[in-house]
Amino acid sequence: MSENNVNDEIKKAIEMLRAGGVILYPTDTVWGLGCDATNEEAVKKVYEIKKREDSKSMLVLLDSTAKLPAYVDEVPDIAWDLIELSDKPLTIIYPEARNLAKNLVAEDKSIGIRITSESFSKTLCERFRKPVVSSSANISGESTPANFMQISDEIKNSVDYIVNFRQDESTLPAPSSIIKLGKGNVFQIIRK
Repeated sequence: MSENNVNDEIKKAIEMLRAGGVILYPTDTVWGLGCDATNEEAVKKVYEIKKREDSKSMLVLLDSTAKLPAYVDEVPDIAWDLIELSDKPLTIIYPEARNLAKNLVAEDKSIGIRITSESFSKTLCERFRKPVVSSSANISGESTPANFMQISDEIKNSVDYIVNFRQDESTLPAPSSIIKLGKGNVFQIIRK
């Protein structure tokens, strides 16, 4: 796909995010259901599509570590090292989220954030200038589709826009590692 076509797809996805819609898009791990992470109504739509309780928080993608302080009260020192040293996608659950949709944040006020380096999702976040929700493209409780071809028609028919990029890939990407950070550099490995 040409760079112009990729730019067109990013523009269309951003228009939908700004309108409060839900997109289906490629990320640095699996395909994700995405929306504006600061828009409660859009976040609610993702929960509805997934048939998931909103007490189960979802993660968000950012394009740069420089944006972390805007969405987390205090970034623990260890987070910078973990991000820098990680050789695969890493989701960090931070305490005390802020400036995000209330129904996106966990009951303990934590939020999972991943800094994406994959070209499409990174450019999307960069140009949108806000965090983008990234939740696996499946009904809650069903297995996570490894690639676009495994995503159910029910999910595809529920979103407002499907990104037309990387749909024919058959690779099986690994899910991200997940580490939960607490105050005082306390951490817990949720998934290696």
